Amino acid sequence: MSVEPDPQVLAGLDAWRDLPAGQQPQWPDRGALEHVSSRLAALPPLVFAGEADALRSQLAAAGRGEAFLLQGGDCAETFAEATADNIRNKIKTILQMAVVLTYGASLPVIKMGRMAGQYAKPRSSDSETRDGVTLPAFRGDIINGFDFTSQARVPDPQRLLEAYHTSASTLNLIRAFTTGGFASLLRVHEWNRGFTTNPAYSRYEEIAAEIDRAIRFMAACGADFDALRTVDFFSSHEGLLLDYERPLTRIDSRTGLPYDCSAHFLWIGERTRQLDGAHVDYFSRVQNPIGIKLGPTSTGDDALALIDRLNPSGEPGRITFITRMGAGKVRDLLPALVEKVTADGRPVTWVCDPMHGNGITSATGYKTRRFSDVMDEVAGFFEVHRALGTVPGGLHIELTGGDVTEVLGGSEEIDDEGLALRYETLVDPRLNHQQSLEMAFQVVELLRKA
Repeated sequence: MSVEPDPQVLAGLDAWRDLPAGQQPQWPDRGALEHVSSRLAALPPLVFAGEADALRSQLAAAGRGEAFLLQGGDCAETFAEATADNIRNKIKTILQMAVVLTYGASLPVIKMGRMAGQYAKPRSSDSETRDGVTLPAFRGDIINGFDFTSQARVPDPQRLLEAYHTSASTLNLIRAFTTGGFASLLRVHEWNRGFTTNPAYSRYEEIAAEIDRAIRFMAACGADFDALRTVDFFSSHEGLLLDYERPLTRIDSRTGLPYDCSAHFLWIGERTRQLDGAHVDYFSRVQNPIGIKLGPTSTGDDALALIDRLNPSGEPGRITFITRMGAGKVRDLLPALVEKVTADGRPVTWVCDPMHGNGITSATGYKTRRFSDVMDEVAGFFEVHRALGTVPGGLHIELTGGDVTEVLGGSEEIDDEGLALRYETLVDPRLNHQQSLEMAFQVVELLRKA
């Protein structure tokens, strides 16, 4: 028997429309947008409320130090790259990182992709100028096209429907891979197939061999391996485009409460976390676990005010603070933030985003990051929590399963000239497969110390 929603709850889901909403496109045809919104509202949900509840429980465990969140995927997904090979390789990368972390640190790892919805990107300017021509900025495939033409850059509501269908096919493939045997620990060696041989993979193969030996030992003892054959894999994206999130919000028949069914986990970005803004209001009204990006200007008072708005009762697993301070600032700025929130007493899960605070422009003109800076911020994040006796709960990483050359350094020693070899991102640079595995091995050491 389903529970009827409270009319006030339904009305509240549209309160954001009367509030300032940053980073939203200027739709040229409101009638076309309303038509698409009605279509989205009638389509099946992409995820289910019970799955979001399960994730909230697991994130609460990560906040207590009983699990660790690994959240990874593209800076900005594109429709063209939503191929079976690309999706499989991203899943393989996250699964391999998770195996390294689980085996090395003896902790359950929550596996979450920045996948099946990460199509919108905040921009520092509404427009872009090239050779005296000014056009709207590229805001992601869900809004407009990357090509620098007036036709491509016009926001098109039909792209919201394409984002929905691309997300649905991505989630379908993710579920097939993670429940159909591909993600079974009994096949841990096979996740290396198709990747170029290099030092990180050699270390991974050593761990895979040890896992194989352990499994053979357990099999000889009569162990049941059903739990090793499938994994939970959750979807997430920045809840940026409210004209997409609102139509995909559904009322849970069990409770009568609203869930944003575009993803299991949504986060509010650094540019849209204003207390009186549309994003904070909207996500205060849905039941999903919510992330909030906190950059170097964030204060303890800011964090507490966000908890007051988004989780006043202190429900465990509801709030994840994703800190993005920069390698040179994390050790100075993070302690006061963590101390103030910890003193408040309401639980949060602390996660490190070591990517967004470390952007640079290479000598050859590429937007990039140094792998050493990324790892230094991760190390600083762990050092701060170790000193305060608090819990480092996870990592939020921009990565891809391919052998791209977008981040400087790593054991491949990608240099300025090397960036040009396979620089494929349309927005921010991502760790490649080998760099992602390198990170996992280094994080194991940090987790052991913690």
